[in-house]
Amino acid sequence: MVFPTIVRQRRQRARTPNTGFDQIDGDYLSTNPARFKFHNSDIRPDWTNSEDVEVVGLQKWVDFRHPLLEVDPVSRTVTLAGQVSPDTKENNARYYVENAPDALDSPGEWYLNRRRGVVTYWPKPGEDLKTAEIIAPVLRSELVRIEGDLPNQRLVHDVVFRGLTFAYADWTLATNGYMDGQAASQIRGQVTAQGAVSCEFEGCTFAHLGGYALDLGRGCQHFRIIGNEFVDLGAGGIRVGEPSIRSDALEQNFGHLITDNHLHQMGRVYAPAVGIIVFQSGRNHIAHNHIHDLYYTAISVGWNWGYQETPCRENLIEFNHLHQIGQGMLSDMGAVYTLGIQKGTVVRNNLIHDVNSFDYGGWGLYTDEGSSDIVLENNIVYRCKSASFHQHYGRDNIISNNILAFGKEHQLMRSREESHNSFTLERNIIYFDSGDLLGSQWSNDNFKMDQNEYFDARSGAALSTLKFAGATFAEWQRRGHDQNSVFADPHFVAPRKDDFRLQTDSPAFKFGFKPIDPEEASIRKKYRKRVHDTE
Repeated sequence: MVFPTIVRQRRQRARTPNTGFDQIDGDYLSTNPARFKFHNSDIRPDWTNSEDVEVVGLQKWVDFRHPLLEVDPVSRTVTLAGQVSPDTKENNARYYVENAPDALDSPGEWYLNRRRGVVTYWPKPGEDLKTAEIIAPVLRSELVRIEGDLPNQRLVHDVVFRGLTFAYADWTLATNGYMDGQAASQIRGQVTAQGAVSCEFEGCTFAHLGGYALDLGRGCQHFRIIGNEFVDLGAGGIRVGEPSIRSDALEQNFGHLITDNHLHQMGRVYAPAVGIIVFQSGRNHIAHNHIHDLYYTAISVGWNWGYQETPCRENLIEFNHLHQIGQGMLSDMGAVYTLGIQKGTVVRNNLIHDVNSFDYGGWGLYTDEGSSDIVLENNIVYRCKSASFHQHYGRDNIISNNILAFGKEHQLMRSREESHNSFTLERNIIYFDSGDLLGSQWSNDNFKMDQNEYFDARSGAALSTLKFAGATFAEWQRRGHDQNSVFADPHFVAPRKDDFRLQTDSPAFKFGFKPIDPEEASIRKKYRKRVHDTE
């Protein structure tokens, strides 16, 4: 069955500036409530006369949405209804304003005067409001709730949703606004489940929603999420598990199959939202998904900062195509992002490209705080702003048989030195034409690197000019690293045209590099028409 494409488009709430951002003047004057100085007439005193004017601010990897309370035009100071996190605040932070009456200044924008109950819309050229279909969602929470009786051990089971469309749910804001911690984790799904096992969503469409789309919460086990489209979402696509660890086996979350889904146009209200996020959940299989066009991480796995044991383990993330991530909106993100100890977790055969942060931290493979015992292999990663691979801190990860190419600033990064082995990096091809090879901290030698192939493709580049964190290749080898590695052109078919297949004479084969087929990292053919994916 082929389902019709939803062609309706989300229209922009009245915004100023229409593109880009304003910036606060220096640092915040206070964080609770948030107060800052603004430039010139960026914020106007009469905006406090409206009940619905909001300031949307961006800080490193988070955002906030706060009603505008007070404006002092003399001191150019604004006070918001909520607070900002002191841990993520930035000098000269970016922000924009939504739903101010005079921000309605461009075709395609709308303004809501809640007091009068009137919506004003500026049509785009060619739009006729006499015949146009305009949809204003009413529901602000769940469209569908699947809920078992966990205290009495009565679970929902074997319910199948096939070929349905879940669409048009709104989002709401508390009187004191909203402040994100990470990944828009406070925002729940609008199709939710808890206390349910062996249920299935196949061939469904989740579209035009205000929050996350699908939320598999407490006590959800063995769901099958196959061949669905997730498009135009206020937050992200799929939430798996909870931030809390459950000791009762019945309440634990694990064992889901999430394959062949198309997730795109996400983070339209909450920019830090994730395509697929796995909290305290293990033994999930996430494969053959196409995830693109979002402002933060594509796949996030784990919810622990440090070295404590967790139930998030034995997750398999493979054959996903992840791209157009970040788009310069936020910082500190990855296409695949991990947290904490994850024994048995494997990230393999993914095609990752075009990860761009605002400031620091546009990474392809990102093992963040405490990420340990993870295997990352057979991935193709290219055109990432900060580096193809970055480990903040962790233990005994294996990075093997990957193609890591065209990092803009660095190719590999390691940002905390510890007393144990950080990772083993072996049989990889690192190919670049900008930036340097190694970024951040590489001085204590508690890592293993060998049998890699390095090539700087810049004109005239040679091994004598290649630096390993300031060291020559000979000095680097004397420190015990890359004893059997080489500096050589790997003979890709057409790397500048994104074709990283190896020609038959590639020297990479001499140290056991196994070819990677990028065509497998995609939605499988039998699902592509169903999810409106042409790749």
